[in-house]
Amino acid sequence: MRYLNRRRIEAVVFLALLIGFFSFMASYMTLNHLLSSLMNTAHDLLLNTVFYILAITVLAGALGKLMIEFGVVRLLEFLLAPFMKPLFNLPGVAAMGGLMTFFSDNPAIISLAKDKNFSSYFHKYQLLTLTNFGTAFGMGLVVITFMIGKGFFLPAIIGLIGATIGAIFSTRIMQMFIKKILPKEELNFHKDLEEKISFRSEGSTFMRALNATLDGGKQGVDLGIAIIPGVLIISTLVMLLTFGPADASVGYQGLPYEGVPVLPKLGSYVGWLFRWLFGFKNAELIAFPITSLGAVGAALSLVPKFIQENIIGANEIAVFTAMGMCWSGYLSTHTAMLDSLNHRELTSRALISHTIGGLAAGISAHYIIVLLSFFHLI
Repeated sequence: MRYLNRRRIEAVVFLALLIGFFSFMASYMTLNHLLSSLMNTAHDLLLNTVFYILAITVLAGALGKLMIEFGVVRLLEFLLAPFMKPLFNLPGVAAMGGLMTFFSDNPAIISLAKDKNFSSYFHKYQLLTLTNFGTAFGMGLVVITFMIGKGFFLPAIIGLIGATIGAIFSTRIMQMFIKKILPKEELNFHKDLEEKISFRSEGSTFMRALNATLDGGKQGVDLGIAIIPGVLIISTLVMLLTFGPADASVGYQGLPYEGVPVLPKLGSYVGWLFRWLFGFKNAELIAFPITSLGAVGAALSLVPKFIQENIIGANEIAVFTAMGMCWSGYLSTHTAMLDSLNHRELTSRALISHTIGGLAAGISAHYIIVLLSFFHLI
């Protein structure tokens, strides 16, 4: 009986919030224009953004699979391994996890963490921080490729550096949170890592390349399809709360991306803070990091509109890349990832750590741009 009462209360509260939201929006736009803008925005995002990102994920997936198949990832792991301990307090093999999420998405780190050959290199507290470490590089190749495709090569690379700095903060803070809670386990180092974690396959070079390309492309399709709900739902909602009428002199017409600029209004109250932290000159830009919390693919869909509005440049792209990569939808993945490792109780600590890491990523990218600009290098 108590459960039924609670469900009824939830239903009433949900309906009140839903009706309140549409009533508020319709009071500015009229219900007809609101619904038209809602549908037109989702449709335009699907045609002009989702399919563009889908093409990138297919190509990136094929490239990533080829790099794994022919040992490039193994080479990168070898080169990056010496930096893992001093930067992240993780064993060198952790570089493999970062690379796997960079070429795919956040959950890739969990499949590795569950591999006993892989996990035997870690203290228990280190293994659990892989959730934060891996997420900081999730969909990295897609994000960077997207930004480069928009004509921002150097800012995208600076964003990658910022995301790495954010990963250091997130991983180290998470370790600090849980180190005293969980017992350390003895490390069991292996010298034959190449044999323990192997990506070898059989067949001729041509067939290996063909299979890797097709398999990677298929994985890219799955990833591209998976981001559609986030883009169409989250981005459409964010767009409705970010931009006003397309032509202020005419008023609302039910066109794509028309809405009520609530987020810029809220951002204007703390605009000084965003200018100081990230160098944002327009309050609308807070929509990108906010959207990145839930889905980085949805956040990327905001960029073309910002470019069209001529309100972003090298600094904003660097900050977007850093925060988009570092956060990469961690609010929607951390709980499931820690649950799969049987430590859901650590979710709040992981979220706090990663929130700080994402902020550090954006701040770092901004001030790297400031430094380069000071020396006229950008």
